[in-house]
Amino acid sequence: MSWLSRIPVDRFLLAIIAAAVLASVFPAGGVWVDVLDVATTVAIALLFFLYGARLSPSETLAGLRHWRLHLTILGFTYLAFPLLGLAVLAVVGPLVGPGLGAGLLYLTLVPSTVQSSIAFTSIAKGNVAGAVVSASASNILGVFLTPALCWLLLSSTGRVAFTTSTIVDILLQLFLPFVLGQLSRRWTAGFVNAHPQLKLVDRGSIVLVVYSAFSTGMREGMWTQTSWTSLALVLVVCLLVLALMLWLTWWTARRLGFSRADVIAIQFCGTKKSLASGLPMAGVLFAGQPLGLLMLPLVLFHQAQLMACSALAGRYARAAD
Repeated sequence: MSWLSRIPVDRFLLAIIAAAVLASVFPAGGVWVDVLDVATTVAIALLFFLYGARLSPSETLAGLRHWRLHLTILGFTYLAFPLLGLAVLAVVGPLVGPGLGAGLLYLTLVPSTVQSSIAFTSIAKGNVAGAVVSASASNILGVFLTPALCWLLLSSTGRVAFTTSTIVDILLQLFLPFVLGQLSRRWTAGFVNAHPQLKLVDRGSIVLVVYSAFSTGMREGMWTQTSWTSLALVLVVCLLVLALMLWLTWWTARRLGFSRADVIAIQFCGTKKSLASGLPMAGVLFAGQPLGLLMLPLVLFHQAQLMACSALAGRYARAAD
């Protein structure tokens, strides 16, 4: 059973699963619903302020000299993935229901990860500098592109409706804190980057979002709206989407003539989807709507990408040696 210890199970993911299970057994009720709503709103705003304080736009702009690499990665993140999401929704959506169907499309619209994209690229001896710039640019642009793509694609499916209130919430909880974080970098960037323990604030905020979403889902009978067959089908679809994108990023990058180091960066950055950004964004974008089922595909995809990319990074490292 020693192989079990080598499976890269993210502790952060375990905390998210624990929050979902806790909310399913002990959902918030009564006056705690209002308290939780306020706490979640404040936590999401703080989270995006910290994102803004951490990400350096000057470093991103300076690294854009390798524009072919970055455009290729962004093309996979914000063009190829959404197109694949639409195809998946058309085929699988009627089989899994509106909540899980919207969740499958939503997971294709969120930004790439930062930390794991860079870490796996480094392990595989890829272009780490390119990964840093592309992953950072993906997250900066994602604050604006993900809501726009959700409005364009999810509202057209009839499964999600964006109102004036939603737009105001996006501006106040996502855009404004992020911009303030960027503007405050002169005073806050050093402190934030020097205190990695602030990641606990990030992760605590996300766990809070998950508990709030699943509490709401339980009050609305979330688990009566789906079946174990649908959940199993969603897991299979997530694995197939990941396998297809891993192959497509590698094949396309090779066809475009990129070096081996660049191909590795393109594969690891172009196939990732960020749980850390995606879940809080969902809490704002779909406020007042059932979120539990919508979040599940992203949670499943996140763990699958960690396991697959960990194995690939080790393989590439051995090949380089």
